[in-house]
This record gives sequence, structure tokens and C-alpha cells, in this order.
Amino acid sequence: MPERDHLTPISDRFHLYRAPERTRTASFADDVRIGLTAARKVLPPKYFYDELGSALFEAICVLPEYYLTRVEMQILERDAAEMIAALDGPIELVEFGSGSARKTRTLIAAALEAQARLDYHPIDISPAALVDSTASLVAEYDRLHVSAYASDYFDVLDSELLRTSQRVLALFLGSNIGNYAPTQARELLRAMSAAFKPGDALLLGADLKKDAAELELAYNDPTGVTASFNKNVLARINRDLGGHFDLDAFAHVSRYDAARGSVDSYLVAQRGCSVRIDAIDTTVRFAAAETIHTESSHKFDASDISALGTESGFRVARIWTDDAKRYAVSLLVIA
Repeated sequence: MPERDHLTPISDRFHLYRAPERTRTASFADDVRIGLTAARKVLPPKYFYDELGSALFEAICVLPEYYLTRVEMQILERDAAEMIAALDGPIELVEFGSGSARKTRTLIAAALEAQARLDYHPIDISPAALVDSTASLVAEYDRLHVSAYASDYFDVLDSELLRTSQRVLALFLGSNIGNYAPTQARELLRAMSAAFKPGDALLLGADLKKDAAELELAYNDPTGVTASFNKNVLARINRDLGGHFDLDAFAHVSRYDAARGSVDSYLVAQRGCSVRIDAIDTTVRFAAAETIHTESSHKFDASDISALGTESGFRVARIWTDDAKRYAVSLLVIA
């Protein structure tokens, strides 16, 4: 087994790395200051996922309008054994953005059917979600050993924190790749391919291009859960940085841009206002109808997935879709 000097033992089969604040390339405060003083205001979507934001996203995942989680789960439940068998074992799992790890259980169970022990390396920016999900997993699977990382993906990939000894199957599910601009998506996948070995692989979940009305409803449900999730980034600024946002003064809006293949989400000022943020000693001014861009969810087709893989050091070995071809899980192998 690799040394675990950078990991804190939580139990005999669960070790945790928690990134210290000083190691972050850009702190929450820095990103808020830069994003809200830009000509076109923006907040990075990774800051959705504090403890409350992670809970709100779990609620989104069970909404009937938000088909992505449900359909991806159906694909995994149907094809997990085939996905595991596509690589010569034994394997280790590395997951980027593990969250509750609810879908991951299908792959863990399939891997443990094929091998005596499984090492699992979840990486998530939310320490609370990571600890809760990992504790549940090690209680459920007695042959599972977990080294967990509460950190940014790039920080883990750029360091020597992640140590594996078997063939790696990395997981990037939930269409999280869609939250990155195309250049950023290639940068992340290149960092993944550089961090692993030829023959290691990535399971990539990606939402497919479809009717605009279906897409927009998935990101703006009538019950308002998605709106609360989006506005939580402002509430987080209030909680963590001494912000003075009136959440009722901002509306959640999502629109599909077919030319870019992206559902774009914004917080829109309903009136002109000024908002003080104490921790960064800044007052942010908003004109009526001015937007904060909070998220872009890019959609794909088979050619987009192939091009992304090829440009990032992978080849597409297999694509699994649901019967209606709304969603795809692709096996990308490092060339």
C-alpha cells in the first residue's frame, strides 16, 4: 500500500486529506472580489457546494424535471458490470466530484464482484459531503478502502497526494464536465490524462443535446429548488464573507443557447442596488437587470465527446446511452 503521511485516519479503512485554506490557488474571497468587480459579473459554480448547497443539489437530483441524475443512474445500474469488465482488473476507482456517491455504489458493487478488495479515492470540494458519504460506504462494503480528498481537483492532480498502485478507472459523472467552458474542460481532462498511466481510463458522464424546453425546465424547476440552489452562492457570501445581499432582490434565470450548446444560469438584479461585502472591503453596485453569470451547463453529442477525448490524451473506447439517447456515459482510455 502507498504511504498515507498526508492523510488523517478516520477509521481503519477510511483516511482523509483536507486541504488547508492556504493551499488554494484562489480563495473564495479572491474569486468573489474578482468576479463581482468584473465588467460582466461572474461567480464560479464550484462555490455552490458548501454544506447547504450540497443538500440543495441532492434535492434537485430527485426533481422530476431534472432527468440527468435519474437517467445516468439507470445507465449505471444496467451497465456497471460491463463498465468494470471493460478494463483488465484489478482496478482502483478515483472519483472527481463524488458528492453523496449514490451512483458510485453501482460501480463499487460491480468492482467488488470482480475482485477481492477495492481502493476508492473520492475527491470533493465539500468536506461535509465527503465525510458523510465515505462513512456510509465503508459501513456498507467491508472490502472497500477509502482515501478521500477534500480539495480542488486541480490541486490534487498537480500534487503527489493521489497515490495509486492498480489500474485506475476515474469517474467524472453527473455531467459535471458540462460546467466547464470547452477550453477549461480540455485543460481538466489533460490534467487527468497526465496524472494517470497509459491504459488507465475515465468514465465521463455527459448530458446530450436536445430540445431547448426540456433543457431549460431541468435548470429552472417550477417549485423553485434550483433557484434556491443558485441564490445560495449569495447566501454563502453573506455567511462567510460578511456580505449584505438581499436574496429577494435577485431572480434566477436559465436559458439554452443552441449555438453554444449550453444552458446558462444567471442571477438577475431586480432593481438597482449596492451591496457591501465586509471581508473584501468592497461595495458592489448593480444596475437594474444586471446579471451575475453563475453556471454554464454545456451539452454534447458523440462528435463533441470524441473530440474532447482526443484533444485531451484519451480515445473513446465505448459509449453507453439510455434508450431515448438523452444522456451518455463514455469510457475514455488514456492513449
